[in-house]
Amino acid sequence: MLRIATILALCVHSVSFGAEPSAQQIEFFENKIRPMLVEHCYQCHSADAQKAKKLKGGLLLDTKSGMLMGGDTGPAIVAGKADASSLLQTLRYDGDIQMPPKGKLPDAVIKDFEKWIAGGAADPRVSAPAPVTSTFDIDKRRSFWSFVPPVQTTVPVVAQPKVDIRNPIDAYVHASWDEHRLQPAPLADRHTLLRRIYFDLIGLPPTPEEADRFLADQSPDAVAKLVDRLLASSQYGEKWARHWLDVARYSEDQAHTFAVKPKSQAWRYRDWVVAAMNNDMPYNQFVKLQIAGDLMSDAPSDPFTRYGGLGFQGLGAEYYKNTAREQAIAEELDDRVDTVSRGFLGITVACARCHDHKFDPIPQRDYYSMAGIYNGTNFNDVPLVTADVVKAFDDAQKAIKDAEAKLKKAQTDSKNKSGDMELANKVKEITAELARLKNEMPAPYPVVHAVNGNGPGMKVYLRGNPATKGEDAPKGFLQVLPSPTKSGEKFSRLDLANAIASPTNPLTARVIVNRVWAWHFGRGIVGTPDNFGSLGDRPTHPELLDWLTVQFVQNGWSLKWLHRQIVLSSVYQLDSRPSAENDRIDADNRWMWRGNRRRLDIEQWRDSILAVSGALDPSIGGPTFNLRDANITRRTLYAKISRHEPDGLLRLFDFPDANVTAAKRSVTTVPQQQLFALNSDFMASQSRAFAARVQKLRPTDRERIIAAHQLAYGRLPIGAEIELAEKFLQLPPSPADQLSRWEQYAQVLLASNEILYVD
Repeated sequence: MLRIATILALCVHSVSFGAEPSAQQIEFFENKIRPMLVEHCYQCHSADAQKAKKLKGGLLLDTKSGMLMGGDTGPAIVAGKADASSLLQTLRYDGDIQMPPKGKLPDAVIKDFEKWIAGGAADPRVSAPAPVTSTFDIDKRRSFWSFVPPVQTTVPVVAQPKVDIRNPIDAYVHASWDEHRLQPAPLADRHTLLRRIYFDLIGLPPTPEEADRFLADQSPDAVAKLVDRLLASSQYGEKWARHWLDVARYSEDQAHTFAVKPKSQAWRYRDWVVAAMNNDMPYNQFVKLQIAGDLMSDAPSDPFTRYGGLGFQGLGAEYYKNTAREQAIAEELDDRVDTVSRGFLGITVACARCHDHKFDPIPQRDYYSMAGIYNGTNFNDVPLVTADVVKAFDDAQKAIKDAEAKLKKAQTDSKNKSGDMELANKVKEITAELARLKNEMPAPYPVVHAVNGNGPGMKVYLRGNPATKGEDAPKGFLQVLPSPTKSGEKFSRLDLANAIASPTNPLTARVIVNRVWAWHFGRGIVGTPDNFGSLGDRPTHPELLDWLTVQFVQNGWSLKWLHRQIVLSSVYQLDSRPSAENDRIDADNRWMWRGNRRRLDIEQWRDSILAVSGALDPSIGGPTFNLRDANITRRTLYAKISRHEPDGLLRLFDFPDANVTAAKRSVTTVPQQQLFALNSDFMASQSRAFAARVQKLRPTDRERIIAAHQLAYGRLPIGAEIELAEKFLQLPPSPADQLSRWEQYAQVLLASNEILYVD
């Protein structure tokens, strides 16, 4: 029989760990793998276990070298080959050996280990584990660039400009071109620029009428007028809310739904984000309302505005607590700390859950100081109406319950005294009372799912284990960052919100400025938007980032101000065509000498098809819909987002995992994407709608072909395109065809790359 130590469920050994791990791989190990090893393996497979003479199977799992050396019976995993690793058999309880012996781990944890092994089993541990208490000097690490407050830098003077210097963005980027001997691309043509701006600001293509109006406007401020009009559109909020919802890991349910209350009104938070974007809510207020809107004395009086942002935390991870209660609570706290720290601050505080942060000035105590702010909080529903509306509803409910109790008693009395007309009449009278109350019952009032409460602070969990507690960790903020309030038992979510949203905080404004830049250009000035720590990328243009950050705060933390600065710059308006000479110097376009061609995300692509076909429902807000219903034509923003059962279409087109905050989306190209475009009910129905639309617009095929191109691409077709289309439309129908020739042609246009990509 194989020894238990050989195939401990979470005790990983690898023959080879491959190339140097990336920052993302290390972060995944620190957040997902190391805590599980600590919790389930170290008791029998660590240096401490060896000292206590409790080491099992000669296997050490608290260092990389120990895992490489293995135990008495050899390796448990093969790095890069999850299916060849006996580890997963034990995790899944598939074979005779089942580990951990106290019970199978959740499927999500098993999938994390599978992903880790398949990705090469990255492990940054090079020596014995660091001491539990902090030993490093935070002050010595405070000089790292992202922890230094941004300063107003001097805008470079461009002696011989290669483009129009329209604002300081152009001057800063121009300096990098000069430094790297790059020649910028020419400005994009107006058709390309129009399409780029529309998709960037509202997530939809321009109509032919809108395109004609812009192209006919030759005034110097034509682009500025267009930008202002789109920023004032309600569609702007729909587009930019989706970016933030990725960061907020917005979802309407839980990955583990057993015994977890459903979040039936999760969409209220989504609508709050849309409204906040459309109203250009100052970003510092946007931050504070999501963390502590219920505690702010200066919050807006309107209940929806005041409380709606609390869904940021209220829609987070929730775990079944009847078994392993402390561990479940620890996981919920980790979700909150990780989402707040990465989302608002761009740093990986959760990496300090089991030990002092290996790379950034965040001791383990700081993690538990932040977690303690949420310790003892509970999930609850906060009304989005005034107190009198809540009281009226509660009173009506109580009246109905009282009437039901009276009716039940009267019915019992009448049954016991059969034939008593007085009692029979009383039953009829109460029944009619009850019916009236139900008829007059007010509709249920809207709520936002939130967390509230203020429990005691925490102790440090030694090596992340809730069962082994160490020193006190008074509630408070990170020591490396300034805080208006000192740590202590009275430190609240409001104190946390004020510390994060403070203009003296060097991270918060920088992080959102960088996020917005990345959402416009496809890459941030800092290439790792949620990691401004030492494992993250250094800024390509640090002076530009500082200038934008300082100006952003001085201009009222206005996101619309930031959009205007970016979109009106010459850098933003450059053509995306490559240059062989420039590519030899900067093939990745880090110095922004050209625009970046980008594929639309799933929301923009689906919405574009609906807009082109004429079927798009422009209504804003409200409950979600199921994407499996091909007949619903609302914007994709309003589709149901599930952690438990992610939608197949969203997954197919790289929608992020809603269990964790997502800084950016991956872009994959797989055959199934094109199969959806060719065979799905959705594409078939929109092809029919598009064909019907153009056939109503024009009387002849040639005119309809021209109109179809204007609707789909915002341009006129060239002669070869018209000729090819006319020949296709004249082909006789086939008995097997489910679409007419015009509908087939419409589908070809809708499924093309010209709709899917933006230059």
